[in-house]
Amino acid sequence: MLTRIRSALAASPPAPVTVPRDYERSPLSNMGDVDRFADTVAEYHARVHRVDATAISIVIASLVATGQRVAVPADLPKAWIESIDTVVDLPDAPLTVGQLDRVGAVVTGCAWGIASTGTLILDTGKAQGRRALTLVPDHHICVVFPHQIVDTVPQGFAALDPFKPLTFISGPSATSDIELTRIEGVHGPRSLDVLLVDR
Repeated sequence: MLTRIRSALAASPPAPVTVPRDYERSPLSNMGDVDRFADTVAEYHARVHRVDATAISIVIASLVATGQRVAVPADLPKAWIESIDTVVDLPDAPLTVGQLDRVGAVVTGCAWGIASTGTLILDTGKAQGRRALTLVPDHHICVVFPHQIVDTVPQGFAALDPFKPLTFISGPSATSDIELTRIEGVHGPRSLDVLLVDR
């Protein structure tokens, strides 16, 4: 069969196809579409909270059950976690997988958010911590600011350092591999709350 296909193609080769690669890669001079980002994040079953910068700690506290401890990176702004019982993941004394599995949630910032896909990008930069911090706990609370939002995936990639460990998050961890049934929490948090600080 393959011989017949090759013979047919040899007699009448298809015209070459030129795939356009003129993506908009330039980082934006203005912030991305915040409303579109909020909508696309919500489409992935994540909860979006539009908050004022002064209310970050109040909203985070409302998302954590009474008595639960919250894991945080060492450089997370202290103002975000006032009156919350936290355990800090220190660079020289990282939390074990067992410790991370026992916390109620993890709170981080992010590097970028992509409006067209509702994707959060973490690159282990400021207020983000190491990758395990956001992959083991069952609940991830992520704080995003408007200046961190770009419109497209190529713009997001253009802003990244490819030599850093990157984590892309589009909603809670999920798969539909088995009979198209959506299962959440397979390889990461079952729930994701995004605090969009836009006021």
